[in-house]
Amino acid sequence: MANGILIIDKPAGWTSHDVVAKLRGLLRERRIGHAGTLDPMATGVLPVFVGRATRAVEFAAEREKEYLAGLRLGVVTDTQDTTGTVLETHPVCADRPQVEAVLARFRGEITQIPPMYSAIKREGKKLYELARRGQEVERQPRPITIEALDLLDQVSPTEYTLRVRCSKGTYVRTLCHDIGQALGCGGALFSLRRTQSAGFFLDQAVTMDQVSAHPAPQQLLLPVDRYFSRYPALTLRHGTAEKKLRNGNRLTLEGQDGVYRVYSRGGDFLALSRLEQGVLTTIKSFFEV
Repeated sequence: MANGILIIDKPAGWTSHDVVAKLRGLLRERRIGHAGTLDPMATGVLPVFVGRATRAVEFAAEREKEYLAGLRLGVVTDTQDTTGTVLETHPVCADRPQVEAVLARFRGEITQIPPMYSAIKREGKKLYELARRGQEVERQPRPITIEALDLLDQVSPTEYTLRVRCSKGTYVRTLCHDIGQALGCGGALFSLRRTQSAGFFLDQAVTMDQVSAHPAPQQLLLPVDRYFSRYPALTLRHGTAEKKLRNGNRLTLEGQDGVYRVYSRGGDFLALSRLEQGVLTTIKSFFEV
């Protein structure tokens, strides 16, 4: 039975759901989920959680992400990227120093109005479903954090490559749209590559072709405890303690307060747990029932 994490370098033209559907067949496992949806035009890091590891998806979704984004100035589209319908075009007078200067406005804690072409729901309907019907509804600004925003390269008189490190809930295409608005000429995203997500990087990723061609694709899976490697390990020394944990009971243990990766005497990853004032409580279990 397949259990673990697979870091996919998502190809352009695929939805995140397409990746999951294909992997269900290749890995022969129905329990598959992903952390951090990528639009079809985007490529890069898509962490996929398989089998019992799907219990870690809720933790992975919270971590910051990093992207290489292509910003095209002088154009405004309905989707805020170049896959959409062009609504406006404008001459571009801003040069590279002016673009670099305006980026400072978008670093740190800011608010962002989610785009209509998004999966956010309003009265049970996804916004993109309303947008496809020509409807637009008011969206409330949401707080996000832009940890880093750097201009890496100017690839044409109107196109730039940006590096964006940001919090959960950030729409990079909206960021490009807003930068264009601040410059007075409009802007849209023309390319997007995610280089980091959930603590995983591109050099850990495999392509869908590599997974398809592998004689035993289950061997490509990373163990789920790899995701929690930032927490110290704690090994239960007695079988009675492991039995209590498996039964959902709290344990009395000595040690420093904090969150731990908990293992059996045989080295099996059992749970992510919190030790507080000598009491160990399970946050999420990962053993097979």
